Amino acid sequence: MMLALRMALRELRGGLSGLRLLAVCLVLGVAALAGVGSLSDAITTGISDRGQLILGGDIEIAMTQRSATPAERAAFAKTGAVSEVLRLRGMAGKGADSTIAEVKAVDAAYPLYGNFAIQGGVPLAPGSVAVAPALADRLALKAGDTLTLGNRAFRVAGTIADEPDRAGEGLGFGPALILRLDDLAATGLLEPGSLYRANYRIRLPDGQATAPVIKTLESAFPDAGWRVQDRSDGAPGARRFIERLGQFLTLVGLTALVVAGVGVGNGVASYLDSKSNTIATLKSIGAESALIFRSYLFQIGLVALVSVVIGAAIGALVPWAVVQLAADAMPVPPVLRLYAAPLLSGAAYGMLIAVAFALWPLAQATAMPAAKLFRDAVEVRNVPVFSVIGIIAIAIVIIIALAVGQANDRLFALGFVGAATVLLGLLTALAAGIRALAARAPRPKTPLARLALGNLHRPGALTRQLVVALGLGLTLFATLSVIETNLSGQINKSLPDRAPSFFVLDIPSDRIDEFRAIVAKNAPGAALRTVPSLRGPVTAVNGVPVSSMKNIPDDAWILRGDRGLSYAAVLPADNKLVAGKWWPANYAGPPLISLDEAAATALGLKVGDTLTVSVLGVEIPAKIASLRAIDWGTLGFNFAILFAPGTLENAPHTWMATVAATPVHERALSAAITSAYPTASLVRVRDVLGQVGELLGQMSVAIRAAASVTVAAGIAVLIGALAASRRARTYDAVLLKVLGATRGQIIRATLIEYGALAAIVALLALALGSLAGWFVVVNVLKLSWAPSWPPVIATVLVGGLVTVLLGLAGSWRALAARPSEVLRTL
Repeated sequence: MMLALRMALRELRGGLSGLRLLAVCLVLGVAALAGVGSLSDAITTGISDRGQLILGGDIEIAMTQRSATPAERAAFAKTGAVSEVLRLRGMAGKGADSTIAEVKAVDAAYPLYGNFAIQGGVPLAPGSVAVAPALADRLALKAGDTLTLGNRAFRVAGTIADEPDRAGEGLGFGPALILRLDDLAATGLLEPGSLYRANYRIRLPDGQATAPVIKTLESAFPDAGWRVQDRSDGAPGARRFIERLGQFLTLVGLTALVVAGVGVGNGVASYLDSKSNTIATLKSIGAESALIFRSYLFQIGLVALVSVVIGAAIGALVPWAVVQLAADAMPVPPVLRLYAAPLLSGAAYGMLIAVAFALWPLAQATAMPAAKLFRDAVEVRNVPVFSVIGIIAIAIVIIIALAVGQANDRLFALGFVGAATVLLGLLTALAAGIRALAARAPRPKTPLARLALGNLHRPGALTRQLVVALGLGLTLFATLSVIETNLSGQINKSLPDRAPSFFVLDIPSDRIDEFRAIVAKNAPGAALRTVPSLRGPVTAVNGVPVSSMKNIPDDAWILRGDRGLSYAAVLPADNKLVAGKWWPANYAGPPLISLDEAAATALGLKVGDTLTVSVLGVEIPAKIASLRAIDWGTLGFNFAILFAPGTLENAPHTWMATVAATPVHERALSAAITSAYPTASLVRVRDVLGQVGELLGQMSVAIRAAASVTVAAGIAVLIGALAASRRARTYDAVLLKVLGATRGQIIRATLIEYGALAAIVALLALALGSLAGWFVVVNVLKLSWAPSWPPVIATVLVGGLVTVLLGLAGSWRALAARPSEVLRTL
């Protein structure tokens, strides 16, 4: 063992030129994995460490469409300091201009943690408001201006400089506006039935645990219908989003590492091919194959270990780099420090990939007969022994187990790994088919074309490496491009064409007929739909309290936060009944609900089961009468939970409306609604779609960056394949020169060969990427199939062009070889 190590170290002193490709591939793949994991951990740690700031307290108790009763408020006060925050929507206006704003009314105790600051350090005085910079820009506001909110005018104190709990409040329809709680009543926004959320934040004495306090409060008010959250998870929505995006990017990075693994195999094969004379010489003087195997295994292992360490170090720096480049896009400031878990995970993947892809060519090379020394141009490649194949198989199994075991959504991870494996096998089979087809195809009459066709199937051809490695990378990139362009097209074109012009919220129930008349007068022919609106959380499933459910499925979004509620006598037009029966229009009986089919599937619910919903603090158990398939893509009002008539009509509530008007009527209609209903909220659909498009663009940058690593790994594989075949290429070029071929003719033959390969890879990537993208868009996202083909085609064309250019660059060195020098080695 020590002899093999000494031999390895002695040979490594001569330089690492032969193992550079191995190092580059591993550094690239490990850096991607470690970087994604480190950034994800940095953000989730930021959410965890800032739990009190983000939540606004140690405990938050949320209520919908009601405030705490005196008894509840007294119970809260016994546990610690209490701050009351109300959140709702309202129309903020300056002169004739108005826009929807996310209104936040705070009491004198706000914030319990952190500091609330207005630009310039001015206080939030009575009769004043602080506005988000986006709202100030939209309405051209500055400190001292007058802004109307509902029925009252306010003085603008300035823009919000610091809002410590902003990250925990999620996305809204508009920018934030903050005012004093005492001033809210004068706006008229807080009427019976208005949609608002009351949050009571509690600051406990230092060191006190949250669980006993929560248990005591819930025991004292078992039917209150609260949503209770503690400091351990201040922003669960942001955390889940980061975890899911991080998981997806990790799997994309693992795909890149697998592609890089093909490059590792090619790099090792090229290196050992350059050492064939050394291996043969060692064998001819009595060295055993096992000794030679261990010696080169040490060399490859040492280089792999150093490469993995470098890759992990680069990955560890990714959070620092992202903060410098895109700090404003982060939901919370990441906690910048070293995270051992993603670094060790990336390093483990790197070493396992090195084992899985390097052992095969290593075993083949060390089994080479000594006669190789005397016939340099002849290759002997035997299948490795069973023990080597077994080790490779074990490494692959461990890689899959790690990928699935570390995932939050193991089913998704298993599906991703399975799809990548099937794609890898399909590309390998297609490469074999291309070689077989090239071997059996009629020979072209042109000598150069005949030579290029022969190069596709001759021994040592690069067909398999190129089709598999670049095909995998370009297919992934094409898939993402298809999905992204489809989503962008839906948001920018298809959805606006189908979506209404406005959403109108908080229409008083006693004025709904007046609202319909205003729409008919100001927008003749406009499509109008009005629905009653309430909100409330699901508090129990089949009698089991949600608070006591330990394993809530990720897809059970219906149990998180408040749900929009409504009642209907007839089935909505965009809904399709898939189970159960719809109730009669004049139904009058025990509470019944119709549930979204996807929500029911996530919870394993069926017709006849029960959900308990809290409405204005009253818990209503209701039996599931039917399940509906909902077309959410219409952007109309759809409710996951619809009540039958006879349950909610007498509860205080407001109405909502969608209005689809022609562009010429939109401005007049908007002004008329805002003037007649100053306490209602009007949402312009184009503004919402713009926000969604901006968010999608930010996500696309991250996903494309990860996918680019896969393409870069594919390029590295191409370089490795060219390096591995350099000696064979040199041998071919010399023979062609001896037979009278010119350099230009050989270059043209090479251009035809790589052009054909590039075209095949590009077409395969386009076809497979389109198929995968179609499956995701139609079956997973449930959207119509309408991708934009130019960017998708451009993606694969660039990949094909890179293939041709690198192929020509790799062949150029072979053309420079002198026949006399090469022929001496034959």
